[in-house]
Amino acid sequence: MGLDDLEISRTAKLVPIDGIARGLGFREEDIEPYGRSKAKIRLECEKHLGPQRARVVVVTAITPTPLGEGKTVTTVGLGQALRHVGASVVTCIRQPSAGPVFGIKGGAAGGGRSQVVPMEDINLHLTGDIHAVGLAHNLLAAFIDNHLNQGNDLRIIPDQVLWGRVVDVNDRALRRVLVGLAPDCGPIRESRFDIAVASEVMAVLALASSMTDLRDRLSRMIVAWRDPDSGRPVPVTAADLRAAGAMAALLREAIRPTLMQNMENGPAFIHCGPFGNIAHGNSSVIADRIASRVSDIIVTEAGFASDLGFEKYVHVKTPAGGIPASAAVVVCTARALKAHSGLFRVRPGVPLDPGLANENLAALETGLPNLGHHIRNVRGFGIPAVVAINRFPFDTDAEIRRIHDYAIEAGATAAVESNVWAKGGAGGADLAKAVLAAVAQGALARPHFAPDAPVEEKIRTVCAKVYNAKGVEFSAAAKKTLKQLGRMGLDRLAVSMAKTHLSTSHDPELKGAPTGFTVPVREIRISAGAGFVVPLCGDVTTMPGLPSVPNGERIDIDADGNITGLA
Repeated sequence: MGLDDLEISRTAKLVPIDGIARGLGFREEDIEPYGRSKAKIRLECEKHLGPQRARVVVVTAITPTPLGEGKTVTTVGLGQALRHVGASVVTCIRQPSAGPVFGIKGGAAGGGRSQVVPMEDINLHLTGDIHAVGLAHNLLAAFIDNHLNQGNDLRIIPDQVLWGRVVDVNDRALRRVLVGLAPDCGPIRESRFDIAVASEVMAVLALASSMTDLRDRLSRMIVAWRDPDSGRPVPVTAADLRAAGAMAALLREAIRPTLMQNMENGPAFIHCGPFGNIAHGNSSVIADRIASRVSDIIVTEAGFASDLGFEKYVHVKTPAGGIPASAAVVVCTARALKAHSGLFRVRPGVPLDPGLANENLAALETGLPNLGHHIRNVRGFGIPAVVAINRFPFDTDAEIRRIHDYAIEAGATAAVESNVWAKGGAGGADLAKAVLAAVAQGALARPHFAPDAPVEEKIRTVCAKVYNAKGVEFSAAAKKTLKQLGRMGLDRLAVSMAKTHLSTSHDPELKGAPTGFTVPVREIRISAGAGFVVPLCGDVTTMPGLPSVPNGERIDIDADGNITGLA
């Protein structure tokens, strides 16, 4: 039996992180080392670095199975492979949440010979940024309940408090809770917990351009409604509660990207961790901006498939100061495409059907339209799509050939077999060359609408052009929020759709490339600090649950303090 990802990661010959930093042009005063293998990068470094010059390659994917299809391993492996062919490259990825690490999907440092290392560091705590986000978020929640208990001068309506609490654990029991039950701790009211990476504070951190911008965005966050002197309720912000300053202080270190290295000593920035299905799904604007001053190419990962993280890269991150994408890599597997045939039982929280590991060209053919959908999504934004076929040991040559041929027929610039898990950068040389050729076309991603288009128009456009929906149905509550947005002058905000990641629609049971469905928007949450609204579609939840057999059951520590069982 071969080595697992954790064991492979420990074979890496790490170099001191200050050497990685010097190789990029950072000075000693630019870095704050956290041990020998990671360091925070001070934002002041931009004063002496050169101008922004990098082109951005966004790694996205087809609609995945619950286990994922190797998007992070492809992102890291492509970064290694580009160095093999002489390119100057920095990889930018998100910090993994502890929810999936201890749930079913596992860590998010890559895998095999294409990982960011030490993988136990990146998957467990890293430099504490997610903890800082959770602390800042929950401090604001405490300010709200304290204000209610201490006289409520702002006249906050208790049952119209919008701000819940967060924790970085998958815990479905906390989706709906009562707070204020202890004596003299009221008022008693219903609330909720979200997973920490779905917090608006995380989105603010990922989209902020500076410490000043971070502070301003925190101030604008809407947390509740209050009774007005007359007329309709008016919003209460973090600034009204005088909480934004303390929150910003807690995030002082978290706004700095973390520099690490991959298995081949190439540089990687890890910063922020919003999920792609219930948040905007991309690493930070700041990390990309710094990376663009020290490299020619940035390889970054967008959460889940092109209908989620990639769409939000174009419509949320780029308008907030992100660098327009020049090309996208669409990661696919034969396993996931066969799952889209509908012939196999695929459910979150349970093992995949073992039949997916057998050659089945008929099932593959039925599922291939999902790949075509994602290629067209990328092409629809005006940039080339390169398909990376992430090959597993049980895949057959016939399956790989059919995927390749279909991808080219569907409009991909290239379709390349990727073996970066097994071979590291050497296993992605053809992919790297295809990506360089795509970037050389000089394209830049174009949004489907103007930044100042109305929120409702943006929602309908995403559903029609990205999901292939025939229409959108807004609940009474969602319609009410749309009217509130208009009254507050916030009806031109960006839109960060929240929906299942297991289908291009709102319904996880609709596989392949469904059409003719109507997207139900049951609720719209206002994230004024982040600069977007979050339409919740279908049954999506902002607090995941654990599976029947959580990964955490396998994780342990030995007598020497070495972690075991981490995947």
